[in-house]
Order: sequence, then C-alpha cells, then structure tokens
Amino acid sequence: MAIRKVVKIGETSLRKKSKPVKDFDEGLWELLDDMKETMYHCDGMGLAAPQVGVLRRAVVIDVNNAYVELINPVILTSKGEDTEEEGCLSVGKFRGRVVRPMQVTVKAQDRFGFEFTLTGEKWLARCMCHEIDHLDGILFVDKSLDKEKYIKNGGKI
Repeated sequence: MAIRKVVKIGETSLRKKSKPVKDFDEGLWELLDDMKETMYHCDGMGLAAPQVGVLRRAVVIDVNNAYVELINPVILTSKGEDTEEEGCLSVGKFRGRVVRPMQVTVKAQDRFGFEFTLTGEKWLARCMCHEIDHLDGILFVDKSLDKEKYIKNGGKI
C-alpha cells in the first residue's frame, strides 16, 4: 500500500467523468488499498479514484468506523433533505453548506465484482453522494450554498 498524491481543484482531471471499472483484479485491489491508506493519512471520510488521478468509478468511505468500498456505484433512491457543512481533500480548507438527501440507497460492486446495495443515512448518505459526484466531475463547491463566499475568497469553480 502507498499514499498517493491527492489531486487539487483546478486540475482538469477532477472535472472529467470516470469510466466504469471492468477488471476486478490486482490492479483494482492495489488502487483501493492505496486510496484507503491515502484517505486515512489525510484524515478524510471518503476518497474517489479521480482524486488520486485515476478516472475509474471507485470510491472508499469510512463513516463512524464503518469502511466500505463502492465500485461502479449508482444511486437508486434518495429520501429527505439535510443541509450540512462539507469539506473535501481536493479543495483545501474551504468548507461550505450543501443540501443532500437524508437517506440514499446505492447499488455497487465490491472489489471482486459482486453486486450489493447499501442504504445510508445522514453522514453516510452525504459521503456517498459527495464521492459519487466526484466520479462525474462534480465538486461540492459546485453545489455549495456558500459558493459566492468561495469565489470571493479566490476560489475558482
């Protein structure tokens, strides 16, 4: 396992749509292990493959000491609404309020290619949405209610 460099806002790869994972092999397992180590090293709750420069639909999340890997995730359902402050390892120190669903159900595959569904509430739901957005080139600052504050402080969207 290795700690990878986290891609920062402004780098074009963060705005590209990721391709589906097709090979569930040692290369994927190494990527997932490296992403997990990088996320923990950076004190994050989640990390998407594009954040380490890999345009594949893979996400690692750890909310409340519950680690999960989502490969090729798709949000099936969402319920409710929740507004909380978010940050991002690719954005830096800026934090902004974002409206997300209170509950989401995601269909994904594990590192071996087996399909499963996962329902998360509150922070797990928020984190799943945040990381899945990364797979489509969307950053939380794009959805932040505090977007103007970000722009005024020199950030670019």
